[in-house]
Amino acid sequence: MLLLKAVNIKKYYHDRLILFCERLEVHAGDKIGIVGQNGAGKTTLLNILAGEVEADEGTVTRHCDVAYLRQLAYQDRKQDRNTSEENESKSDEEENSLEKLKILKELGVKDKLGASLVSGGEQTRLEMAQALSKGRLILLADEPTTNLDVQGIDLLKEKLKQVETLLLISHDRALLDEFCHKIIEVRNGKLAFYEGNFSAYLEQKRKQEGRAQAEYEQYLQEKRKLEGAIRRQREKAKSTRKAPARMGNSEARLHKGTVQEKQKKLHRTVNSLKTRLEQLKVKEKLKVEPVIKLDFSLTDPPRNKIVISCEDLCFSYGQNEIFRHAAFKLYNGSRTALVGPNGSGKTTLLNLIYQQAMGTRESREIYLVPKARIGYFFQGFENLDYDRTILENVREDSVQDETTIRTILARLLFIGDDVYKKVGVLSGGEKIKVAFAKLFVSRANVLLLDEPTNYLDFSSLEALQKILKIYEGTVLFVSHDRAFVEAVADRLLLIENKKILELAGYGQAQEEGGPNASGDREDTAEELTRSILQMRLSEIITKMSFPNASKELLEEEYQKILVQLKMMNKTINKN
Repeated sequence: MLLLKAVNIKKYYHDRLILFCERLEVHAGDKIGIVGQNGAGKTTLLNILAGEVEADEGTVTRHCDVAYLRQLAYQDRKQDRNTSEENESKSDEEENSLEKLKILKELGVKDKLGASLVSGGEQTRLEMAQALSKGRLILLADEPTTNLDVQGIDLLKEKLKQVETLLLISHDRALLDEFCHKIIEVRNGKLAFYEGNFSAYLEQKRKQEGRAQAEYEQYLQEKRKLEGAIRRQREKAKSTRKAPARMGNSEARLHKGTVQEKQKKLHRTVNSLKTRLEQLKVKEKLKVEPVIKLDFSLTDPPRNKIVISCEDLCFSYGQNEIFRHAAFKLYNGSRTALVGPNGSGKTTLLNLIYQQAMGTRESREIYLVPKARIGYFFQGFENLDYDRTILENVREDSVQDETTIRTILARLLFIGDDVYKKVGVLSGGEKIKVAFAKLFVSRANVLLLDEPTNYLDFSSLEALQKILKIYEGTVLFVSHDRAFVEAVADRLLLIENKKILELAGYGQAQEEGGPNASGDREDTAEELTRSILQMRLSEIITKMSFPNASKELLEEEYQKILVQLKMMNKTINKN
């Protein structure tokens, strides 16, 4: 049954066409994943299909109501409340329907309804309840795993299993693989359709890239062959000698005619080769990532072994106790992931460190060494000026030169004139990349990153990982993206039972994680380790399909991880 149809949809920004959809049909039972680079038009497409944004041309026909779980919905709603009281005046019947209250309870946030202070993950759960409680046939979901912990993602999956028809934007590969049997890639404002889940889409893309590389090499070979032939023919024409001086007049005239005929023939051959060269279809070379050369000495970094330490931290919001006698150390040059359930205090801890650095909160519990300069990535983009361009925002507080700034922006996929776009017109993922680039070139030598992977496409996520790996400073970051944590972090801070547990790595997370207070569920650290290992297995399988993959090394790592998982499962079964 046809539920939704979009025909000849066009959307412009000023005079630039940013999205063109010739034809898209959604039938009952379709589970479609939507992927593409940040700013490609994914969210714009969903906004148009949901009826929240008008297309400049074309028609959208909906044969049923549509539920929409929007990207950045909570921030948008907060801004709306600041400008209009009308958004607060929805009836209790709509806001607190029995179905919605039931879902809020299942998602563990019934007591957070209407609360002024909620965590990022709790905000996402509230939005999930709002979208899922309306019993509509189609769900459009834009990055629904944003800020969700492992438990929250599991709850989301259970709810998605009950959805008959789904259009899903996500950077969570496992989610796309589990729920989607079709993939739409938004590329250069146009839609490309692929059958199968995300892994099948990746395989098709790898083959396309392999063919493109082969075609480029064939093009280069043919181009060089023609250029060489032209060069040799020209050399032949130059080497044709004049008639010898002792040759008679009649013989000289005959020789001259022969030479001229030869030269004409050579010139015709050259022209023919030049025509073939001009008609040769140009194939583009696959892009090579620019190399970042960051002068970290410009930040005047501290040389202390420990740059931030915390002892006996107690903190509450009113009656809500967050930390009780918590302690931790942050080591110089480390990349530390701050993990824990939604609402456990991860963002609160980052805020306390930042406030201590800024002098807006003074306490003896948190200590920063004198040379530690904090750069804070905010979930709400508070450090960005929406009226200025990308380049102006990043350049504003930079201690690095222009070449380094542009190189970092290029690595984050802001190419050429993209750097002159106003930040206000960017997508959520693009804003995140600008905020990160701004911090990376600043005077900061200690970065606090609160969910930096939210809304990032796969290419941007990989770029962010690589940049963090070469960063010489200290990084403390919050992320619920298990693959990202596994790829970047060399240490973990685990918040559990109002304490902060320091772990040197995933092996120690497995060894030191004690039982939870409830006693009836797996240890959080062990659960995190298992999830990370499983994500790594999926990543290895994907990498094995790459044309230049080191399959022997990947196979070796794959077998080692399987052994680790089997040992962990045996331990659980014995208990």
